[in-house]
Amino acid sequence: MKDFNLDKLTRENVKGLSPYSSARDEYVSDGTEMVFLDANENPFSNGVNRYPDPQQRSLKSVLAEQKGVKTENLLLGNGSDEVLDLIYRAFCEPKEDNIITLPPTYGMYKVLSGINNIENKEVLLTANFEPNVDEILATANNNSKILFLCSPNNPTGNSFTAAKMHQLLEEFNGLVVVDEAYIDFSPQESWVTQLGNYPNLIVTQTLSKAYGLAGVRLGICIASEEIISVLNKIKPPYNVNELTQQRAKERVLDIDSVKQEVSKIMLEKEALSKVLLQVSFIEKVYASDANFILAKVDDATKRYNQLLEKGIVIRNRTTQPLCENTLRFTVGTPKENKQLINALNQINN
Repeated sequence: MKDFNLDKLTRENVKGLSPYSSARDEYVSDGTEMVFLDANENPFSNGVNRYPDPQQRSLKSVLAEQKGVKTENLLLGNGSDEVLDLIYRAFCEPKEDNIITLPPTYGMYKVLSGINNIENKEVLLTANFEPNVDEILATANNNSKILFLCSPNNPTGNSFTAAKMHQLLEEFNGLVVVDEAYIDFSPQESWVTQLGNYPNLIVTQTLSKAYGLAGVRLGICIASEEIISVLNKIKPPYNVNELTQQRAKERVLDIDSVKQEVSKIMLEKEALSKVLLQVSFIEKVYASDANFILAKVDDATKRYNQLLEKGIVIRNRTTQPLCENTLRFTVGTPKENKQLINALNQINN
């Protein structure tokens, strides 16, 4: 994006803020044995009696190395939803600004726009689930602060064409948030590699999917130091708890296990896709770069309920734009996928 000016996008009240300075910000341990009498904590050790590192330095150092960025390019949150909420609160003025989303897409963008009293301008994806670039740029105005691009997209599973993404990053006059919750399942390169080319780019990722840590709630924001600095002004001081930091670091360091699980999921997805194509009431199976498969069926509500009766819980996406009579199947373990296939065969009429 040419002539990018972050200051013009940042809310006036945020510009003058100073982040809360906690006890753990004022003194950062270097490993030396110290007596901590600064934070009014219970002094009796139980593993979590001390406040967590508000900047998650140890975890960030591992993530930064793996993603090829500096720790100053990272902000961690209580799940991606907190990260997204912070972006709204830092850059969108309530009742004045707007964001642009591309349905069908992740539903929290719309929920967060409502919570923050920000207009959500929706531009439907094309029939083949790609961004309608001309329509997006025509819809944007001087108060359009953020464009959300979920790629690979949820619930469709496809990655957006790189050329369209580059055009939007060049021509959209605001921040472009690329949500990469499913990037670890995709053959496409992460947009993190483009941070140096686009100062308006924000990439969000998560440990909830490929890393199998949905229960600990750890979201990742990767952006320029300037953007991260603004977000740090408004983030809660201890937004990522000690147990989450410990468990996340253990998992991130065990990257080989993560890659092995991802490989198994991809093999299962390929096999499951072939089986779904043989089911009579399934009309189309969409290509997916994620750990799920979207399929068009004859009657989504009927088939959803039939599977539910057989103990299989999937997602009925028929209420979403462009997704009439579609079901979303998460790829499970080999045993779970076999149970799904058996259930599908039993109702295959």
